[in-house]
Amino acid sequence: MKNNFLIFFKILLFSLLLTSCSKTNKLDDINKILLLGDSLMSGYGLKENQALSIILENDLKEAGYNIKVINGSVSGDTSEDGLDRIEEYTASGDIDLIVLGLGANDMLRRINPDQTENNLRKIIEIIKTKNIRIILAGMKASPTNGLAYKKKFDNIFPKLADKYDLNLIPFLLKKVALNPKFNQSDGIHPNYEGAKVISETIKESIINLD
Repeated sequence: MKNNFLIFFKILLFSLLLTSCSKTNKLDDINKILLLGDSLMSGYGLKENQALSIILENDLKEAGYNIKVINGSVSGDTSEDGLDRIEEYTASGDIDLIVLGLGANDMLRRINPDQTENNLRKIIEIIKTKNIRIILAGMKASPTNGLAYKKKFDNIFPKLADKYDLNLIPFLLKKVALNPKFNQSDGIHPNYEGAKVISETIKESIINLD
């Protein structure tokens, strides 16, 4: 009976060790992440230490992952601006994962969704040629743009994620959009509490990478 208990204990201990190692090593090939977006990810209106990149890096550390997060987001950027910058951002060759969160400014400027989709497609293809992994952060259009525009714009992100087999965050501003508790006075940009919610959304997507 004693020997059976020892065998069971060793098996249990070995299983726990494997589980622990799996969690620790799951993202071993991810050392540096680039956030490529606009003011929703850049830290617009926030103190420097409240930027999404800093929050996300700390959240990942608390989860056991020592990963550097770079803020490559620029307020006002459209998908075309992102396309213009992508070669520069990836030139160093040390980026392992890009969280691509562009499109909101395209929608605000009522840019044709076909153009937005085309720009994002080109960005994705450039990133893929450099063997960098991608998480695509989706955006939703306001109904004030018209239901036809909204349907076409909203479909850009799941369509691209499906085409290029990307991990998709269906809506970057989940739980944040239209919630005064999580937004600055303009009702558009996340405040510090909102940035923490967005960080949690992105963190979960990173940890659950396929």
